[in-house]
Amino acid sequence: MISPIVSVSHEGAAPGTHSLVEALEGGAVLKFSDLDFPLSPFEERFVERPFADGKAKNVNIRGKDAALRGAAGTTEEQEALRQLLIRYRAFAEALINRHLPAYRGKVTFAGTSYRPFEVDRRKLSWRRDDTRLHVDAFPSNPIGEKRILRIFRNINSEGQPRLWRVGEDFASMAQKFVPGLPGYSPLSARLLAALKITKARRSEYDHLMLHLHDALKQDMAYQANAPQADVQFAPGETWVTFSDLVMHGAMGGRYMLEQTAYLAVVDQVEPKQSPQRILARTLGRPLR
Repeated sequence: MISPIVSVSHEGAAPGTHSLVEALEGGAVLKFSDLDFPLSPFEERFVERPFADGKAKNVNIRGKDAALRGAAGTTEEQEALRQLLIRYRAFAEALINRHLPAYRGKVTFAGTSYRPFEVDRRKLSWRRDDTRLHVDAFPSNPIGEKRILRIFRNINSEGQPRLWRVGEDFASMAQKFVPGLPGYSPLSARLLAALKITKARRSEYDHLMLHLHDALKQDMAYQANAPQADVQFAPGETWVTFSDLVMHGAMGGRYMLEQTAYLAVVDQVEPKQSPQRILARTLGRPLR
């Protein structure tokens, strides 16, 4: 089954649709077409040209101090961009509180980013090629028993959609790839943490997800022939998904906002729907 796109209005899901949390945890992408996030006249410059130093893919804020990284422009412009990202973080939190109330107070917010550039098609590295179907995993930041929840918004001012493709359900993909992945070494995980190559010890889940990420991107036959569908997100649309569960590729578009958040597996409505528990079932044993 290909990951479904579930359209949501101010009133909630369309009649006959499962609850939004149930859909999200089951591998859907929630698409909101009528949520307001207006830009001020001053902020409109941020969708007319990139305010980024070009050293990284994105401009972002992190932490309680919301320090701005990777931005360009005058001091006034950079502070305005910083405030825009702070406001988007609050927008994402309000979306969760209203439409996903089961997660209220349980989500931890990480980086908030401004993504002004066209999807990178230079193919500098197959591992960095995000047009290829993949699930998200962080090499230096093990997450263990947490989920990666992401809230995106297309802020393009010229009518350009954000182009994605989504793949088959996680369990079907895992059955194909997990048997061929290298085994997990607790000793290696402890060594990486001791050398501060990783911020914490990699769990077996983190190990498997990193190797799944790479195996998926390397397999060009799978990329071409696996079940998949193209998706467009118009300017003004917001979409939400667990990017560790939904296979996705970014195919085009520029000027987007993104919020990354973490949710503990135990705080899900159905923890058994998590990739942590799916991988354990695939292996036939608990993960280490």
